[in-house]
Amino acid sequence: MANVGTLDRLVRAIAGVVLLALPFVSAGPEDGGMAYGVYGWVMIAAGVVMLVTAALRFCPLYMLFGLRTCPLSK
Repeated sequence: MANVGTLDRLVRAIAGVVLLALPFVSAGPEDGGMAYGVYGWVMIAAGVVMLVTAALRFCPLYMLFGLRTCPLSK
C-alpha cells in the first residue's frame, strides 16, 4: 500500500542523505568529525526515517492523516 509518489521519494531520498551526512561535515576536526549530542542524533534519525520511507514508498504519517502523493492504483 504505497502512499509516497515518485517526486516525494526523490525529495525524501535527497533529504535523507543530506541529514545523514550533515552531522559528520558540520563538526570541526576537534570534535572527531562528528556532531555529538542531541543535535547529531536527531539528524541521523531523521535521515534514516526519510530514506526508509523513500525506499518503502510508505509513510505512516501520510496514512494517519489520509494523505498520498502517488496515483491511486487500479
